[in-house]
Amino acid sequence: MKRILVTGAAGFIGFHLSKRLIADGNQVVGLDNLNDYYDVRLKYDRLAQLEQLPNFSFVKMGLEEREQLHQLFESGKFDTVVNLAAQAGVRYSLTNPYAYIDSNISGFINILEGCRHHGVKHLVYASSSSVYGANTTMPFSVHHNVDHPVSLYAATKKANELMAHTYSSLYGLPTTGLRFFTVYGPWGRPDMALFLFTKAILEGRPIDVFNHGKMRRDFTYVDDIVEGVARVAANTPQADPGWSGAVPDPGTSFAPYKIYNIGNNQPVELMRFIEVLEECLGIQAVKNLMPLQAGDVPATYADVDDLMNDVGFRPATSIEDGIRRFVEWYKHYYNC
Repeated sequence: MKRILVTGAAGFIGFHLSKRLIADGNQVVGLDNLNDYYDVRLKYDRLAQLEQLPNFSFVKMGLEEREQLHQLFESGKFDTVVNLAAQAGVRYSLTNPYAYIDSNISGFINILEGCRHHGVKHLVYASSSSVYGANTTMPFSVHHNVDHPVSLYAATKKANELMAHTYSSLYGLPTTGLRFFTVYGPWGRPDMALFLFTKAILEGRPIDVFNHGKMRRDFTYVDDIVEGVARVAANTPQADPGWSGAVPDPGTSFAPYKIYNIGNNQPVELMRFIEVLEECLGIQAVKNLMPLQAGDVPATYADVDDLMNDVGFRPATSIEDGIRRFVEWYKHYYNC
């Protein structure tokens, strides 16, 4: 039985991952600050389910609380840390930039220091597909250069990858960064498109469709994300003996450091995504077509060959199945 710290445990992915890790026979300590970035009732309801499970304990704490986090690492004796806690959202970063520095930069250095000083054998952390920024070569590969972010959120995630590499290099801390692609599913975040669309359609309100619907997203069902994270967490990265500073590969390193994409590897037009939602709800949406928003990118598409080669997994849940499961959960949860 491994002792695993999952930060952001009351969040969307953290909730699902904690359940999976416990089912696999691990002991999970969940950390979350339960902030009000979105409806806290959803966070408390997720947490209530987790607290019914054996081998789960909860700590209310923010990553910025350096001394308290140090004490948690000292007493926790964690084998693995999965850092999912972060200030999320591209658009929110346009109006509240300091929240991203506090959580995603200051908070992450506290995680790195905790791992470094307390014998953690593997740090897995959430990056984001947003790091690809202005890149247009598809599919996005971890072996591509990603030096042109178009949102502060993306810049903080890129910074996390650089910070992790530094600790892998200096201190031999094995780190794995995971670039998630547009995650959706039951218990999802209310600020994400599927949740916003579903709520608006059921309430008879129009939905805002950005870039006039000409968006393509690699929508990835949450169970596929969790499967990828669980497999990667059990696969400690090793230094790449073939890595060369003359032709540096961004996806690997001379240090025990690795980056993976976790995406459905099958981008879908936003209009098709909405069509499937309309079919599941049995209601036609009124669409408010709008321009591309600052910080957004028109398309995402994940190359997952490294994930498949290293841990034998490739996400495959169709949007037809995934959206249907979300709608079933939404109607049950909100009794509508």
